[in-house]
Order: sequence, then C-alpha cells, then structure tokens
Amino acid sequence: MAADPDKNRAQSIGHTVAEISEKASLLVREEIELAKAEVTRKATSLGKGAAVAAAAGVFALIGFQFLLHFLAWFLAVEVFETTWAGFLVVAILFFVLAAIAGLIGMRWIKKGSPPTPDMAIEEAKLIRDTVKD
Repeated sequence: MAADPDKNRAQSIGHTVAEISEKASLLVREEIELAKAEVTRKATSLGKGAAVAAAAGVFALIGFQFLLHFLAWFLAVEVFETTWAGFLVVAILFFVLAAIAGLIGMRWIKKGSPPTPDMAIEEAKLIRDTVKD
C-alpha cells in the first residue's frame, strides 16, 4: 500500500506546529532571562549610586569638620572680628558642599532608573513585528 499524501502532509504540519511552539516557548524564556539580567544591572547601579552619594555626604561632613571649624575661628578672629560672621561663612560653605554631593548622587541614581528592561522590551517588539509579517 502506498502512503497517503494527505496523511503525510498532516503529520508534517503537526511536526512543524510543534516545533514552532517549542521555539516560541524557548524564545519567551530567553526574553524573560534577558529582562531579569537587565533589571538586575540597573538595580545594582541604583544601589551603588545611593551608597556612594551617602558616603560622599558622610565623608564631606567628617573630613571637613575640623578644617571648617578652624576656618570659622580664623575668619572670626582675623577677618571679621566677630564670631558669628566666621561661623556663618563656614555654614554657607557646608551647604555648597552638600549640594555638590547631592547632585553627583542624583546623577548616578538617574543613570540606573527606572529599572525597566528596555533591551528586552525592544527585542520583544522586534520579534512581535517579525512574527506579524
């Protein structure tokens, strides 16, 4: 008996559909892994930025505390001849240093936010457009 061509065609189509389904499932899993990796990378950047910004504030406060205290007294005695004026100038300097550290920290935080998987989304859009065509 000869093989039925319709039966062979149906088996071939069934095999092709199963293979496409398997490949699509694999593709979805890989896209999920890409999204996880991208979000992890961005979250790490956010964490590092926040830690460095906090450390910058602490180091600035501790590192300059004695120097600025000296500067306040120096200004009070040698320049203004009043204590309050020397300490006012140093306080303003503290605020300027805090602003600089804050701006650097915000720049690093913005670099990692929002923690969305942009590359994975773009890849999914490309795949969707390819499948539609």
